[in-house]
Amino acid sequence: MSTAQHKIGSGFGAHSTADEVLDGIDLSGKLAIVTGGYSGLGLETTRALTKAGARVVVPARRPDTAREALDGVDGVEVDTLDLGDLESVRSFAERFLDSARTIDIVIDNAGIMACPQTRVGPGWEAQFATNHLGHFALVNRLWPAIEPGGARVVSVSSRGHHFSGIRWDDVHWRQGYDKWQAYGQAKTANVLFAVQLDRLAADRGVRAFALHPGGILTPLQRHLPKEEMVAHGWIDEEGNPIPQDGFKTPEQGAATQVWAATSPQLTGLGGVYLEDCDIAEPAPADGERAGVKDWAVDPEQAARLWTLSAELTGVDAFAS
Repeated sequence: MSTAQHKIGSGFGAHSTADEVLDGIDLSGKLAIVTGGYSGLGLETTRALTKAGARVVVPARRPDTAREALDGVDGVEVDTLDLGDLESVRSFAERFLDSARTIDIVIDNAGIMACPQTRVGPGWEAQFATNHLGHFALVNRLWPAIEPGGARVVSVSSRGHHFSGIRWDDVHWRQGYDKWQAYGQAKTANVLFAVQLDRLAADRGVRAFALHPGGILTPLQRHLPKEEMVAHGWIDEEGNPIPQDGFKTPEQGAATQVWAATSPQLTGLGGVYLEDCDIAEPAPADGERAGVKDWAVDPEQAARLWTLSAELTGVDAFAS
């Protein structure tokens, strides 16, 4: 399969921060939506975008917590959104569209990882539903505000997509459950969403990207027992983070999604998976967990997932 997955030599890298990739970029007058923009990488993303002049809307499942976390950050507004509840998604989108504003940036940052088997909505597996289907419905419902601004839509995936492709015969894990494979499927879905959205929207001036932010200790690990994180070597017995090669600070972890959302180096590009503030290479054949797996950027699987997601959510901005 031919691929656009090749580095462009951005000049940035794994240690670049969100502020560094925004240096010299003026976002005054721009409006961004950052889901989960009040915790972990989302918080650093919100801070960086507002420092560059953008106004940021932060949809949050816990709006009071979000307001507290964002206290002192200018140019932010918080609204209520639960990505695991399609009615909540609809309500948020309607409130936003009623404001008659245009969106310049969407960063689908919120997510859950390796949680115990949980079902939401009509019995959907929670990681697939929250990380993928909720964002799918959100972007499609916000399309009337996304298209006019020629927005960039950024889907925050993970190297965890290496754990699993889409389980087409059982996407909701009716038969058995593996928390890491379920996370991997959801992260693969995040990439496939960007691939198909870019194919559908590029001729309308909207481009989409997916990315791996890097390994960072954030509240995303909330569902992991301490013993498991100790076994991975992430924390010590007292719960203190253990510095290690390959782990990033939150400021570094936010850099790739900010770069994806704003960099002029990506003008004319889209539908690709990024890491370390550059386009990622295809995953090596030796099984090393790096780059992007073929299954995550396969256009046929991307189109198939879009069709399935539209059927499940009842939303498709591109339906004829």
